[in-house]
Amino acid sequence: MPATILQGKEVAKSIRAELAEEVAGLKQQGITPGLTVILVGDDPASHSYVRGKSKGCEEVGIQSEVILKETSTTQEELLEIIQQLNQNPNVNGILVQLPLPSHISEEAVLDAIDPSKDVDGFHPINVGNMVIGKETLLPCTPHGVIELIKRTGTEIAGKHAVVIGRSNIVGKPVSLLLQRENATVTMCHSRTKDLPSFTKMADILVVAAGKAHMIGKEHVKPGAVVIDVGVNRNEAGKLVGDVKFDEVQETASYLTPVPGGVGPMTITMLLKNTVEAAKQQAKRR
Repeated sequence: MPATILQGKEVAKSIRAELAEEVAGLKQQGITPGLTVILVGDDPASHSYVRGKSKGCEEVGIQSEVILKETSTTQEELLEIIQQLNQNPNVNGILVQLPLPSHISEEAVLDAIDPSKDVDGFHPINVGNMVIGKETLLPCTPHGVIELIKRTGTEIAGKHAVVIGRSNIVGKPVSLLLQRENATVTMCHSRTKDLPSFTKMADILVVAAGKAHMIGKEHVKPGAVVIDVGVNRNEAGKLVGDVKFDEVQETASYLTPVPGGVGPMTITMLLKNTVEAAKQQAKRR
């Protein structure tokens, strides 16, 4: 039987409806979650992503602001803006859209954000909390991957999960979150020898290597849940994933498409983090 296609758009829609209801309840308590996005430069893809975030905020009732700065903005100017936002009680979440111009250190900028407002989940304190299992703001794409798996009804605990890719943005954090859900996790990467010998054992296979169509049916255990995080362009300019969709669809039980799988979940988890940040900050006031 062909795999059930995991449409991230539909799952995201369901989560956003839940968030809208939660935000309405918070507003009745005098709490209006607020997100500020800083965009430096004129990268078209970044502008598109930011528009999507603003639209998502409007959909669930989050107050949003976009601060647009020219490419020539200095690192010191950007850090000053972040400090002002850190001190603003009406701003619950701060997101600096990446990539930044080459003269600005991404590390310095991300480190400057108040961890309690770091809705991207990249601040070292939040990453450290994730590693040791404390409640914290989680990185959005890995969090979205876990939510997608859970929404299939799959019991993660006790399952063997294999993660391909070891990036700080997806591979490493998603492996930690799978362990937190009590999966047994194997990490594979570009230096892994005999990759199919590992992937064929996976009940849950998360592919985040950034290499188009590297995973075929020979890599996949019958009935596995396959989450394709890869986004690549083929020779025709079409977006494709790391997984050979048509092949793997005949073997997996669940499979995410590219585009339309993990992508829609990322912004939705950002909205969820903003709401959570607002709740936690209200408790401390």
